[in-house]
Amino acid sequence: MNEGKGTLGIYAIQDRIDTNYPQYVHDHNLALMNNGEVKKFLQLERISRIKRDNKLYVHLPELIKHSGLAEADVDVVFVDNVVGRAMISSSGQIRFEAPLNPKLTKDIEKGKLWWIYREPDSYILNHELAHIFSCLPFYGSFEENSLLVHFDGGASLSNFSAWIYKMGKIIPVEHHWELKPFTSLFNANALTFGIIGATIEDQNSVPGKLMGYAALGTYNEEIDFWLRQNNWFENIWGKRSAFFEKAKADFGIDLKSFDQRSTFLQDIAATIQELFMREVLLKLDDLQSITGCKTLYYTGGCALNIHTNSAIVESRIFENVYIPPCPDDSGLSIGAAAFLEWKKGHTIQINSPYLNNWGIESNNFEYTQEDISQLAQLLSEGKIVGVCNGNGEAGPRALGNRSILALPTKALANKVSVEKKQREWYRPVAPIMLEHNAKYFTGQSSIHPLTRYMLLDLKIPENKQIEISGVIHANGTVRIQTIFEKKENPFLYELLSLLDEQYNIKALINTSFNNKGNPIVHTAQDAIKSAQEMDLDAIVINGKITII
Repeated sequence: MNEGKGTLGIYAIQDRIDTNYPQYVHDHNLALMNNGEVKKFLQLERISRIKRDNKLYVHLPELIKHSGLAEADVDVVFVDNVVGRAMISSSGQIRFEAPLNPKLTKDIEKGKLWWIYREPDSYILNHELAHIFSCLPFYGSFEENSLLVHFDGGASLSNFSAWIYKMGKIIPVEHHWELKPFTSLFNANALTFGIIGATIEDQNSVPGKLMGYAALGTYNEEIDFWLRQNNWFENIWGKRSAFFEKAKADFGIDLKSFDQRSTFLQDIAATIQELFMREVLLKLDDLQSITGCKTLYYTGGCALNIHTNSAIVESRIFENVYIPPCPDDSGLSIGAAAFLEWKKGHTIQINSPYLNNWGIESNNFEYTQEDISQLAQLLSEGKIVGVCNGNGEAGPRALGNRSILALPTKALANKVSVEKKQREWYRPVAPIMLEHNAKYFTGQSSIHPLTRYMLLDLKIPENKQIEISGVIHANGTVRIQTIFEKKENPFLYELLSLLDEQYNIKALINTSFNNKGNPIVHTAQDAIKSAQEMDLDAIVINGKITII
């Protein structure tokens, strides 16, 4: 490795099976860093327009050639997966092989890479540490004596790993599959898939849907015992009648199908969510007792479970909790590149979440006060507006640069979510607001920084819920995105400030700019096409408004 070189992180390991939809591997991505700063980032789905695309090995040679990286003097670091540690592009022009290792290491390992016409230095980093190090580009150096935790469906040799950062070193604590039964309830359980109405092609969307649906129900201790007693009904694929028969025999509930309006099914989902949350809290509490760490860095796909995130924060097990905006596999290349940059001795700079810049000329765009005033007027009139400004967000959630905005009323929430985006009726939409308004709606004296990335749910007192009724979930919570400072997103800050001051509008619906089955829009062309398909009222592209 060479300290003067840039670092290219790549997550492109092939899936076990070549299908039209991701299975074990999903969300391929690549990231270029130099001197601790993210220079380029690509979530493949954003340019391929295939949701959670896992075929970077098909596109990689052309992407590398067209970006100038084929000849660039960079160190290359790949991320592995539970299915393997090697990749070969479809054309054969790029081939990477890594040593097989039965142990989880705390360092990169040397690999062998054929890179178009040459053999640059290359390495492999385990999936676990790639998740962990995806925190650095958003928070800077790890705090001394901090606990680093990855938790997801499956990494290279575990689905849960814990490490300590102390005196500039990463110290392994544990890694295992002990919590796999609880993640499987969200991504591999036949009962869960039945309740949500999902097929195997939809498996990557099930966890988020189940989390939203669970808010409709209530934890039930009797259901808890019943689910455990019946092994979570995990293997009723193709024989779901067995579940209906047990429900009737044990609870007297006569179900003919998975009717999502059933309070029994809603309580099952709520019970699953509660069980998951409790297991995570027990594990983290145990680790804190063992290590004495006061700060937690938490990553992996499970860190997108906002109810659990909120419970972690509220438990005060740790004084500080940090989660990146891309804790799932979409941030693995960022984590891998950050790890190698850290190894080179570079200080990792703090980046905004707006990193998806492949094929986008610049994150800088100009707008006027007239543009802000026109947009505020449209929104105050109940119009639905798509926004495509600058770079896209890293991770699965739109944070204002690739968002659909509207007033936070029930009518508009239903129109945006169910009619325009064709999402399920039970899924909530989130609000975006300034910090002082987040304090106003929650009654809290301070708002946790994780709300910057929509990673927490916050309770709203009943007397305030009517003002933002369209974004209040069934359990009285909201997944707020807070804008704390103008520099975070000047366009949104000025828009929200004007709406507040001139129209007494304290929040907006903020949902991702995409329709059913499609990734979040990336380019202006994507945005125009998607806005027309959804029949939005207007679109903002780099600060300029077009009425549709």
